[in-house]
Amino acid sequence: MNQTIKTHQFQSGQTLEIAQGDITDETTDAIVNAANRYLEHGAGVAGAIARKGGPQIQAECRQWVRDHGLVSHASPAYTQAGNLPCRYVIHAVGPIWGEGDEASKLEAAVIGCLEVAEQLGLRSIAYPAISTGIYGFPKREAAQVMLSTILRYLITNPASSLKLIRLVLFDQDTLQAFSEQWELDDHLRA
Repeated sequence: MNQTIKTHQFQSGQTLEIAQGDITDETTDAIVNAANRYLEHGAGVAGAIARKGGPQIQAECRQWVRDHGLVSHASPAYTQAGNLPCRYVIHAVGPIWGEGDEASKLEAAVIGCLEVAEQLGLRSIAYPAISTGIYGFPKREAAQVMLSTILRYLITNPASSLKLIRLVLFDQDTLQAFSEQWELDDHLRA
């Protein structure tokens, strides 16, 4: 069971949370996969999702790429969740640190996932710390970009179908970076 560490409910009734644990255990309507643009899942979050979700996820991803082409930062793919306890996996392509314009690309990936969730009529979504693993995005910078992007979305979309957004963080260093960023934001301390 993933442990909720921080929670904030907005006047709109929407809730933002930080949790520590394994995103593959989340029961939200969708979880976000930190994917590559080819949707080939080997290591990290993507590998864990593919292993636990079963071969259906990788098969659907390959079909997505055949049908739609490579996945961009701003236009994530989505698949059914296979054996996972959620309904969908939204496959977001985060930036590789050092390729340039990383913050804008990460912001686009986060917003793209929210837009896909809206299109699917989902009520809840869980994100990992996109790009902070093998893609090398510094955890503190990723926390700032992800939290500010999600906050801006919630504040400007109070009628959104999304009522719960969770950031599910696996390791202590990432949890600390996101928790520290949370404490710096006026909207979350209020």
